[in-house]
Amino acid sequence: MTFFDTHRSGDLISRLSADTNLVGRTLSGNLSDGLRSLAMSTAGLSMMVYVSGKLTAVMMVIVPPIAIVSVIYGRYVKELSRKTQGALGDITKVAEERIGNIRTVQAFTREKDEQDRYDTQVQEVFGLAKKEAMASGIFFGGAGLSGNLTVLAVLGMGGNMVMSQAITVGELTSFLLYTAYVGSSLMGLTSFWSEFMKGVGASGRVFDLLDRRILDALRGTITFENVRFAYPSRADSSIFRGLDFTVDPDTVLAIAGSSGGGKSTIASLLLRYYDPQEGRILVDGTDIRELDLAWWRQRVGIVSQEPILFAGTIEENIAYGRSGSTPKEVRAAAEQANCASFIQSFPDGFNTYVGERGISLSGGQKQRIAIARALLKNPTILILDEATSALDAESEHLVQEALDRLTQNRTVLTIAHRPSTLAASDVVMCLQSGRMGEMGTFGELMMREEGIFRSLMEHQVIGQSRGMPLLPGSTSMLVEKGR
Repeated sequence: MTFFDTHRSGDLISRLSADTNLVGRTLSGNLSDGLRSLAMSTAGLSMMVYVSGKLTAVMMVIVPPIAIVSVIYGRYVKELSRKTQGALGDITKVAEERIGNIRTVQAFTREKDEQDRYDTQVQEVFGLAKKEAMASGIFFGGAGLSGNLTVLAVLGMGGNMVMSQAITVGELTSFLLYTAYVGSSLMGLTSFWSEFMKGVGASGRVFDLLDRRILDALRGTITFENVRFAYPSRADSSIFRGLDFTVDPDTVLAIAGSSGGGKSTIASLLLRYYDPQEGRILVDGTDIRELDLAWWRQRVGIVSQEPILFAGTIEENIAYGRSGSTPKEVRAAAEQANCASFIQSFPDGFNTYVGERGISLSGGQKQRIAIARALLKNPTILILDEATSALDAESEHLVQEALDRLTQNRTVLTIAHRPSTLAASDVVMCLQSGRMGEMGTFGELMMREEGIFRSLMEHQVIGQSRGMPLLPGSTSMLVEKGR
């Protein structure tokens, strides 16, 4: 989401249109022209050597300097092309945003200001284009002048060789024709190199959107390393101020803390809805920013407090967990999620329409369908965002059974308030002031007399008693539960 916050649609449209068009031209017409010029110059040069090696050596004196200058010029054009495509993206961005909000522009009579803003962007592109034109003129003009001087040198030396009868007039004429043939081909190659480097410059912006890696195997070790984060819309309000923790594979980590402490933000960062401003999030030692985003999200499942269902059938909603899943696999996932029985009680069974956002189902039914969807996805890493907090006792029991199956052999991060959920986890982490306040088992944390987590549990008991005094033994009951 941070990417879309910082890259406006106009710039992305430019990348998808102008940049890809330039890369396409480089890979099609320009590449074809370059290969043809290479073949022509190779054939012509071979004939020149056959006619006269001495004259060929004279003509070839020009090649090394032009090759060196071509490399320097190509690098300059590559960087210039990248800047030009970026400036064109800014033009598109300004035009798209202002035209899209033309009513506001007219209401405040800011047409002239917006025209000046657009003109400024155009002048920037114009300035870059002038630099490219100047560089192109110097390079191609210099190459043409060098070629003409070489032809004059060949004529002079060739005339002396004819007079000394080293070669015939016919051979000199043939050599000059081959020289012109090779010269035009070499000019084609330099033009190809110029256009090719423009395409390379533009392709960098396109491949920035595509170039990501995948891991051969995913064990599920998660590490937050000195993570500092604030939402882009509230940049002055930090959520994390150096968050550090590690979750081992096949471990259930419960995340506790006060409201607004960043528990759900951990899920957002792990799914890469946002990236931290500082620090790293690692999976099996690899920064998740280096991973292919689609590949990564396919391996992370989430079940939230209020699952979102689409206005289709129950089968379609469960099958949404994995593309290409079969009806048999959908029904198996429903069995594991404790929802097959209530689904089959409906007249239409799995073809029952759930309504918009699943309005025709109860909270417990929606939650179990969401769990079935996650089971079908079969993720390596699972996020449970208060998955049972809004359910009644009967529904919670059924959902908890399904969750127990879902959490087996997976790395699980569960965001929870209920002591029963926290006690069932392998490890509990308590957040405080944007950092990890405490970490340990439920029992260990409850045994700490002045502990942050114990204090949080005591306040929850007080809150649940609706302001009544804490009942004798309430804290000791929680400690005993931890034991």
